[in-house]
Amino acid sequence: MKKLKGQERREWILSFLKEQNQPITGTELAKLANVSRQVIVNDITLLKATNIPIISTSQGYILMPNKENMMYVQKRVACRHQSKDSENELLTLVDAGVTVENVTVEHPVYGEISSSIMVSNRHDVELFLKKVRETEASFLLELTSGIHLHLLSAPNEEILNRGIDAIRRKGYLIEE
Repeated sequence: MKKLKGQERREWILSFLKEQNQPITGTELAKLANVSRQVIVNDITLLKATNIPIISTSQGYILMPNKENMMYVQKRVACRHQSKDSENELLTLVDAGVTVENVTVEHPVYGEISSSIMVSNRHDVELFLKKVRETEASFLLELTSGIHLHLLSAPNEEILNRGIDAIRRKGYLIEE
């Protein structure tokens, strides 16, 4: 591929992401576009600034589908557990058919800190946890004694409630 300039490259990135059904890393995009990874990071930032719904996940970039055309329900839940329980929590939710969209913690200095997770199946969870291990990153819940929020989504209320009930039974859900 010839080296594209600015706007033309961003249009190509957007078009490419629309065709993908899994995340793609900045490094992979950079190789395809014949530019540096940093150029891709800048392009993604500029696309996001124009309200293009690109999500940065631990597995790479994904373009969120048009929500108006999708049927799904969402709910934010409060959870508490230790880092060692994160894999079990995520697997419990995805095994019930729930997508874990993000995690949010309330930091005493920085306020709300939120990060995209976007795991919908066991493979996604495996890739997410592999990235955590490889980078020796800490889970956000470590900043707040295990307390965190998840934005969950599912195709319908029944599936969403099944996932929430499953983490309730395991003692991860904080309830009023």
